[in-house]
Amino acid sequence: MNITIFHGTKGSPQGNWFPWLKAKLEGQGHQVFVPKFPTPDGQSKENWCAALRDQAPMFGGESILIGHSLGATLVMHVLEMKSSPIHQAILVSPVSTAIGNAEYDALNQTFYSHPFSWAKVKAGAKTLTILHGSDDPYVPLAHTQKLAANLGVEPIVIPGGGHLNAESGYREFPQIMELIA
Repeated sequence: MNITIFHGTKGSPQGNWFPWLKAKLEGQGHQVFVPKFPTPDGQSKENWCAALRDQAPMFGGESILIGHSLGATLVMHVLEMKSSPIHQAILVSPVSTAIGNAEYDALNQTFYSHPFSWAKVKAGAKTLTILHGSDDPYVPLAHTQKLAANLGVEPIVIPGGGHLNAESGYREFPQIMELIA
């Protein structure tokens, strides 16, 4: 199976739990890709899509996409464009609209400036999971609850998880390993 992990705004392939997850998954025999997206300089949906095309394989029925924060938003764009579903998508602390932080909202705006077709996003993956920290300091839980309702899934809310990033203590993320099927 090929698995692609998407970082978020001001992130990198070396941040958070991404190196840990990549090593664990490769140890199970999976091909794992962690593209580097331009951020914050040059950050736009168009530039991230170009970077994705250059650094990851085409996504098919056996692909798994895992996105963190704005990376989850890019995963939703990929799902929306798919004519046949990928195997699985996991959205971690997803951003689906402005979050009330002027700096991040300016950087992220091109990713949510058009309304998503929720039916197409949902149809883009055979399995869709959303994870969110109960006390995320960046993305309000209400945003994720609304997103989950739009996609017809129940979010997994992790008590005290923060933004599910290194700043919140997530350099490893065993719970995500349990979800990968």
